[in-house]
Amino acid sequence: MRLDKYLKLARLVKRRSAAQEMIELGAVRVAGRPVKPAADIKQNDIIEIAYMSRVLKVKVLCADEAILKRPRAESPSWEQISERPVKPDENPWQD
Repeated sequence: MRLDKYLKLARLVKRRSAAQEMIELGAVRVAGRPVKPAADIKQNDIIEIAYMSRVLKVKVLCADEAILKRPRAESPSWEQISERPVKPDENPWQD
């Protein structure tokens, strides 16, 4: 499944266009590296998302589009690994 579509269906980002913009700006990384919106997402991938005030690191549990499109998916599509605060003017990828 495409990364931008996954972020929207997993409810990590509200709109697919917002997901595409975040990815193109470098605010989303897969396995620690910047990717494009069409990057293929599979189960067990690690995604890092830099929001305005935090960086969320998640593990993909389900990347099946048919399951994610169901109104009430019976199992979670991702698991939070970590979350750390960042200042809006700070580079989120500095450790």
